[in-house]
Amino acid sequence: MQVEIITIGNELLIGQVIDTNSAWMGQALNDEGFDVTRITSIQDTAKVISEALNEAFKRSDIVLMTGGLGPTKDDITKETLAAYFKSKLVFNQSAYDNMAAYLKGRVNGINKLNEGQAYVPECCEVIDNPVGTAPVMWFNHQGKVLVSMPGVPIEMKTAMTKAVVPRLKALFSTGHIIHKTIQVFNIPEAILAEQLEEWEAGIPDYISLAYLPNPGKVRLRLTAKTLDDKQAEKDLTALTEALYEIIGENIYAEEDKPINELLADVLKQNQKTIAVAESCTGGNIGHQITSLSGSSAYFRGGIIAYDNEIKANVLKVNKADLELKGAVSQPVVEQMALAVKQLMTTDYAIATSGIAGPDGGTEEKPVGTVWIAIAGDFGVKSQCFNFGKLRARNIQRSTEAGMLMLLKKIKEQG
Repeated sequence: MQVEIITIGNELLIGQVIDTNSAWMGQALNDEGFDVTRITSIQDTAKVISEALNEAFKRSDIVLMTGGLGPTKDDITKETLAAYFKSKLVFNQSAYDNMAAYLKGRVNGINKLNEGQAYVPECCEVIDNPVGTAPVMWFNHQGKVLVSMPGVPIEMKTAMTKAVVPRLKALFSTGHIIHKTIQVFNIPEAILAEQLEEWEAGIPDYISLAYLPNPGKVRLRLTAKTLDDKQAEKDLTALTEALYEIIGENIYAEEDKPINELLADVLKQNQKTIAVAESCTGGNIGHQITSLSGSSAYFRGGIIAYDNEIKANVLKVNKADLELKGAVSQPVVEQMALAVKQLMTTDYAIATSGIAGPDGGTEEKPVGTVWIAIAGDFGVKSQCFNFGKLRARNIQRSTEAGMLMLLKKIKEQG
């Protein structure tokens, strides 16, 4: 069943507000078997809204719209929808009662602007909005459905979860949409596609494959659209097993999670702790780890040893190695990892030292050269990378490479 999403607001088009609504809606709908075919962001003008609806109804049976339902004059969605459906705005007691209940205790009385929100197109069905003042409006149009919802994320999510999705599922039959994501590292997209050419040719017609590249890694997303979910699961499992025979050493996950979450899962499952010693990443590894709720269970702390004096005096890195080998070297980064592990009495540690750029590179060690070390009961392991000339990308790739090195080592140990 095809669905289109339309988000309304000039603020979305000029980058003042990021459209998170459509991303959330797309995932929620996909989970329920609805096929989202298009997402459109448009201006808050009657002409553009009407044109967008005309086009959407030509293609899809369900159109979900967010935005433009506030109490101020710049929000014109209701008036536009009334004109579009050749209807008129009428007072709706249910919408008023819902608004009054929400505003009770929040404001002293209901002003004219708020009262105006109780007027809706006569041809729509009102769905209560328990977390806001703007009504959710449901329109039936020549066998198709339009739902207009507020742009405030919590209001949209509440409406979708409690009312819109259950109603759509009751009205329209859907199949199953099943995704399987395999995450691959250290193979560029074009080379990976070449290696998987024969494997890809054997994918059943009802399963599609997408390559989703990011610096240093590629996500392979297999999507099955079917009425037989058991057969789909069987085919996806067989495809995954065949993939391991080709690039097994480069697969690090079979779920669509970022590396920091994957590492967190493994540390929690094994009740292990971690510390970090960071130079070129400037604390970004620690930030990624602690951005997750519950990270205090496994993260002890970190040291940002950006200056050589900190490396030598706090982490006790050998000064001769710093002078002769340089801060960006194998012996230095290995000592950093071992030292912070001991200092913070953790099971594991990650250390980084590199040249993030854009300055500071040499012919021997160009910008993007990064040494990363991990330490644990296996001792210490290190690897040299060259991530290129872009500073932000170097920091991000170093962060992910360090976490990935440790993740793979823990998994190797079982």
